[in-house]
Amino acid sequence: MVAAWIIATLVAIAIQIISYVLMPKPKAPKPEAVKELEEPVAEAGIERPVIFGTMMIQSPNCLWYGDKYMHTYKVKA
Repeated sequence: MVAAWIIATLVAIAIQIISYVLMPKPKAPKPEAVKELEEPVAEAGIERPVIFGTMMIQSPNCLWYGDKYMHTYKVKA
């Protein structure tokens, strides 16, 4: 009877260890610089600027915008 209790306890501990190892890891938070970028909007009646050359637009009017992310590069000097 005592052996059954010890086996049940060991099985419970093993299951807890396995569940801890398989638990999903939390994702790293996005940097503040990415959060500060302005969201584009898609509204009727907003003027669309005509751009010639390279230029930064503060509030673009578009239907789809990709995921905002930043690249970090390691440079050997």
